[in-house]
Amino acid sequence: MQIILHTGAHFTEDDRLIKCLLRNKEDFSRRGVAVPGPTRYKKLLKDTLNAMRDTRPGPEARDVLMDAILDEEKARRMILSNAHFFGAPRAALRDGLLYPNAAEKVSQMRALFPDDDLEIFMAMRNPATLLPAIYKESPRDELDDFLEGADPRRIKWSESITAMRVLNPAIPITVWCNEDTPLIWGSIIRAMAGLPEGARITGSFDLLGAIISTEGMKRFRAYLKEHPVMSEAHKRRVMGIFLEKYALEEELIEELEMPGWTDELVEEMTEVYDADFAAVQGIPGVTVIAP
Repeated sequence: MQIILHTGAHFTEDDRLIKCLLRNKEDFSRRGVAVPGPTRYKKLLKDTLNAMRDTRPGPEARDVLMDAILDEEKARRMILSNAHFFGAPRAALRDGLLYPNAAEKVSQMRALFPDDDLEIFMAMRNPATLLPAIYKESPRDELDDFLEGADPRRIKWSESITAMRVLNPAIPITVWCNEDTPLIWGSIIRAMAGLPEGARITGSFDLLGAIISTEGMKRFRAYLKEHPVMSEAHKRRVMGIFLEKYALEEELIEELEMPGWTDELVEEMTEVYDADFAAVQGIPGVTVIAP
């Protein structure tokens, strides 16, 4: 069994992603791809992984979980999505490392499904916007306590992803930048389902439609109808053009509430994030989906 674990990150498009997957559930099922409802596995996997802190899973654990999750559905590939798989938002930062529990959690899943092919899918998000969102959920009132003395400019995704790969070198990871998601939404869903680029899916332009005007979306769909044969690269260029012309500014502007942070700091962090993305692309075993 191929098991796809979509692990967030927090405050990316995780809710919309599972909804899009579920909209394609019947079609994917005909292709041998199962998309179980999250209520079937979120608590079940959480309780199982918590129990594994004290004992290793028995030989029957895998089959019991599969029966509970799939409910007799036959599949060659299964997609599970949970932004809290690596922990709640309050546990998303420790000692300057994003998702410090990620490597261990992946190892637990590997022990739970030893003979299955596991893959991790995860969106990255600029720490300049992710950290304020996490801070809002943190029980720590003071920013210095929340950061634990870490320089926010030194918090990098490449360190977290490298830690996952070092402890779990046989498990491939696919990542993308949340900021690019509207342009690559269809590619993300297809990759999770193991479908080729260009395969028809429902909802491939959902995110684009959320950030451009109704008129812009109408014209975009008309353009697609007039040009039915188009490569994905060409389609993304067209999406970028329509986004530039018809973007809803209120959907693109994000207010940051972080005490003491300046525009200059946010700009520096964004530059570090851009450079770090290039570093992530060079990590062995990591696939990047980009426009």
